[in-house]
Amino acid sequence: MTLNAALDVTYAMARVAWGGSNRVGAAHRRAGGKGVNAARVAAALGEDVLITGLAGGATADAIRADLDGSALRHAFFPIAGTSRHTLTVTSDTSGATVFNEAGPEVTPGEWDGFLEHYRALLPHAQVVVLSGSLPPGVPRDAYALLTRLADRPVILDADGDALSLGVPAGPTVVKPNADELVRATGRPPLSGARALQAAGARAVLVSLGQEGLLGVTPDGAWHAKPPKRISGNPTGAGDAVVAATARALLSSTPWPALLRDAVALSASAVRAPVAGDFDAGEYARLLPEVVIDALDTRQESHAPRRNR
Repeated sequence: MTLNAALDVTYAMARVAWGGSNRVGAAHRRAGGKGVNAARVAAALGEDVLITGLAGGATADAIRADLDGSALRHAFFPIAGTSRHTLTVTSDTSGATVFNEAGPEVTPGEWDGFLEHYRALLPHAQVVVLSGSLPPGVPRDAYALLTRLADRPVILDADGDALSLGVPAGPTVVKPNADELVRATGRPPLSGARALQAAGARAVLVSLGQEGLLGVTPDGAWHAKPPKRISGNPTGAGDAVVAATARALLSSTPWPALLRDAVALSASAVRAPVAGDFDAGEYARLLPEVVIDALDTRQESHAPRRNR
């Protein structure tokens, strides 16, 4: 689910002259939003996906056309407002810079209509992914309601109130990055993840950028790290983690194996030029080399136990 669907524009450049004039080396335009990106990755791995959310105006037409061209099934609920654009500028010198529009205003009637639409889709779902920002007009606790209605495994990937208010509803997995975790809990990764568990999440996976992924679960805690630093466009890395997690929940994969797969997949997504893609060759090379450390969750500083 991508409630705040977008048309993503990515400019790839050798360098950016901020405050000056720039010539764009390559431009990519495609349907986006975190849930759409996760669905693209899951579909590329062979999973059956359905993308839903709120979409309106000419931007919604472009989003649907792009998904049709990619053979990705979708069932967006139409709204009167025009869906947003996002802009990502990547360069060899300054990395990735992202500009996110707020999105269209959603009326109470449109939100009520979407809830009925969501209830109709649920019987066909095995895992529900709730990802990204909430457009204006959508209740701040929307993800809590959608989690309670799901009655099946739910992955929540959000920020701010959407995250904090969604956790008490008991999602199966919550996946913040390190900055989102600090905003939600004011704590460092391990104790912050434990705080989200105490608040209602069954498991918490924290994206740590180049440092990989922290997993705090009912069965233990682990730190999974790629064997080398990966350069590229990191904007879709967290969405690849969500895709790997959804696939693993379908097959009841053990947590260490889930983390290994998620780290390799997210690192390979960094190597792709646009969010929602991954480098399949890099994924295959990295998967057996991801390092897994078992953590002592009783304290923030710990002596890890390493497994390869």
